[in-house]
Amino acid sequence: MAGEKGKTKRWGWAVGALIAVFVAVAMTSRTAPKISFFGRSNKPCNCTQETHKYSGIVEDCCCDYETVDHINKEVLHPSLQELVKTPFFRYFKVKLWCDCPFWPDDGMCRLRDCSVCECPDNEFPESFKKPHHGLPLDDLVCQEGKPEAAVDRTLDKKAFRGWTEIDNPWTNDDETDNAEMTYVNLQLNPERYTGYTGPSARRIWDAVYAENCPKYPSEELCAEERILYKLISGLHSSISVHIASDYLLDETTQMWGSNLPLMYDRVLRYPDRVRNLYFTFLFVLRAVTKAADYLEHAEYDTGNLNEDLKTQSLVRQLLYNPNLQAACPVPFDEAKLWKGQRGPELKQKIQNQFRNISALMDCVGCEKCRLWGKLQVLGLGTALKILFSVDGQQNTDQTLHLQRNEVIALMNLLNRLSESLKFVNEMGPSTERLVEGQISPPTAPSCPIQRMWASLKSR
Repeated sequence: MAGEKGKTKRWGWAVGALIAVFVAVAMTSRTAPKISFFGRSNKPCNCTQETHKYSGIVEDCCCDYETVDHINKEVLHPSLQELVKTPFFRYFKVKLWCDCPFWPDDGMCRLRDCSVCECPDNEFPESFKKPHHGLPLDDLVCQEGKPEAAVDRTLDKKAFRGWTEIDNPWTNDDETDNAEMTYVNLQLNPERYTGYTGPSARRIWDAVYAENCPKYPSEELCAEERILYKLISGLHSSISVHIASDYLLDETTQMWGSNLPLMYDRVLRYPDRVRNLYFTFLFVLRAVTKAADYLEHAEYDTGNLNEDLKTQSLVRQLLYNPNLQAACPVPFDEAKLWKGQRGPELKQKIQNQFRNISALMDCVGCEKCRLWGKLQVLGLGTALKILFSVDGQQNTDQTLHLQRNEVIALMNLLNRLSESLKFVNEMGPSTERLVEGQISPPTAPSCPIQRMWASLKSR
């Protein structure tokens, strides 16, 4: 009995001490520096809720970070996820050859992990205009080797009918050259880790930045040049996030998952890369909303009436969502660019630089990486075309013309950026704490209440 009374007495003292802590905090909160139960605000404890790391207006844009995250989570991401799975947006027409115009072929395309063998013409309907590739499900020769870098070319034979094709002056590929194109089901070829690393991969990005987006001090860059750099940096960040979020963690067991240290090392540790990701997302979103009238009335015809009506409905819901229009009606203001006498000359210069970046995608030594590189660069080129005219000239009377592949690339790019933002917003804070060693070991609680609770449990 004496032991029980002693134990009860100790618990009483502990509870009394706990109440005293709460009272002391409440009494001093008005005069002392701001304190939470988990530590001072200038050195927050790990059991607090993180505030938004990025705040205020996204640079060169018209929306703030918090609004972007909210509208992406609640409106854009769910809609885009559903949209890109429809038959119309699932198939992308692309040149997958390896013909680099900038340096000799280094043989990367002959590696089994990066190659796709050509398959019979009868895999595709006539409306595909003689695409000469395809991968039969039972063709084991085509699928030998590791699958993560090879493109799966399986198609639904009732996929879609063609659109009028117009070449995009912002990109290098001739989109009207059907003899060299093949259709790919994007749902069977997700953007993720492929094993494509090392000098060949670094050479691509080095060429993109060094030759076309020189990173001068900000005061030496005009607004237009700064925007081109930020677009490429934001796209690069998004690609890195997708690689890290869907990574081959164990090749032996084929276990896939998130590689958070890699995401931190490539993106999160550099705040400018995260900011450029937000900027690129808003830039592409502005292009989509500006082309709303065109996209609303486009023909999403794949021969499947129910699916086509669903696609058209999803597009309209995305374009005219009242929450999006109220929260961020003009994500980016393109009207402030290309002013002064150098405007047309500068636009032509940047258009040529972006064409060079587009051409570099033919130098990517991994076929699946080349697929997503080409799609996203075409999507960015389509956004540039929508916002800055089709011929690099100031002509507000021009009628917008988009071809099917441009619309597919544009929406899939927006979805890629949306996914990257969502992943960074959800996993970024915990990843930073984990990698930077800010999470205390369970055996050494760092918050006052955690320490007190641990002491109570140990009695």
